[in-house]
Amino acid sequence: MRDYQSSLSSWDDYPVHQNADTIRNVGSSDRNFYDRYYFNMHGSSDELFMVMGLGQYPNLATSDCFACVRRGDSQYVVRASRELGDRMDTSVGPFRVEVIEPLKKVRFVCDPSSHAATDADSGELQIACDLQWEGSIPAFEEPRQYVRRHGRVLFDTMRFAQTGCWTGWLEVAGERSDITPDRWWGTRDRSWGVRPHGEKEPEGIHEHTGSMQGMWNYDPMQFDDHSILYMLNEEADGRRVLEESMRIWSDPEREPEWLGRPEYEHTLTPGTRMVTASTIHFPDAPEGAFSVKVEPLLPAYIAIGTGYGVEADWRHGMYQGPLVVQGREFKIADIEALGQFTIVDQVARFTQTNGTVGYGLHEHAFIKSFPKYGMNTDYQGAS
Repeated sequence: MRDYQSSLSSWDDYPVHQNADTIRNVGSSDRNFYDRYYFNMHGSSDELFMVMGLGQYPNLATSDCFACVRRGDSQYVVRASRELGDRMDTSVGPFRVEVIEPLKKVRFVCDPSSHAATDADSGELQIACDLQWEGSIPAFEEPRQYVRRHGRVLFDTMRFAQTGCWTGWLEVAGERSDITPDRWWGTRDRSWGVRPHGEKEPEGIHEHTGSMQGMWNYDPMQFDDHSILYMLNEEADGRRVLEESMRIWSDPEREPEWLGRPEYEHTLTPGTRMVTASTIHFPDAPEGAFSVKVEPLLPAYIAIGTGYGVEADWRHGMYQGPLVVQGREFKIADIEALGQFTIVDQVARFTQTNGTVGYGLHEHAFIKSFPKYGMNTDYQGAS
């Protein structure tokens, strides 16, 4: 008698199939296929910055989630990983994501009362929340990111982005705050496709290339009646492999506006890779050239503790077992030296030439060398 194991799941009862297979089995057999939520939340100030993410990795049979809060001189992280079963189950340990109204409202919950830390050496779960997100602009489809090196596709991803507001409550290290949409703003994105995940693979010819190189900027800027989505990946030789600059109006009846080729100026702390001020220029904007002054307010070193790739024992998509839940507290003084060499998320104030002020995410990374700012080796800071 042959063994029988069904791959059917609850999603298969919906007309959403994209190929001649069950939803459990995605169209690509690449181990690095993923499907991910990303959120951030801030109080339009430097008091607190929260970053959250939940991902599924069907070909690694794993799902994981994290919440990271930067407050004062500490960065708190709760993270969880489990074996992936039904893909419609968007929960991982104490976390769950609920789509209330597609492309508009989403709920993010971290409930430590339902799951304690499962490792003896794990700290307390010092983050708890029940938060509802509501988009302030229509969800916007961003450019496809595609990177092929030495014959292998390392990046092939799609995503949409959206700015919005939060409602609910957040508790960090025993201190509880009410979250109201008048000032608790943020950004979310949904991305899916192929990019490196999971356990480290033998690199072979890819050892010194990396999947992404040069400077990465991502600034979703939220203003009262519109948002600006700016994105740029520029390699060390000045070649731009990905860029975007769009104005998205809160009024869904107004068409998005392309702002032309963006230009930038960054000020970095000498000897580091930390951006302390920026100006983004839009010289070809349809209604006339303008610029946006960027004032970073508070950074979160999201590659530390969350799975973005610094720690060898906890990476997005890495198999940890049937269920593992961990809590961590990091002192900023202990992690900022390492954290600056990967993606840094900062809440920032954005001021347009006409005086319009908004808030949002100022994300940057300088990967390997970037001579334009004096980074001539992989681990050299700005000159």
